[in-house]
Amino acid sequence: MDVVIHTPGKRYMIELKIWHGASRNQDGERQIIGYMERFGLTVGYMLSFNFSKNKKPGVYPVRIGEKLLYEGIV
Repeated sequence: MDVVIHTPGKRYMIELKIWHGASRNQDGERQIIGYMERFGLTVGYMLSFNFSKNKKPGVYPVRIGEKLLYEGIV
């Protein structure tokens, strides 16, 4: 995990990635889901830096099993 923000009673986990294609993005999703499971979290965040001209910037919710991952693309 790249960034963890602790506040009283709450923890936010953020994974930072550079976009290298859909396959590597799925690897990143599996990585942060593993961290979330380890810390008992149901919501996580992944920020991808995409330098492609064809990117679709924005924030997209992705449900993986019981986990909710918010993926931001910039």
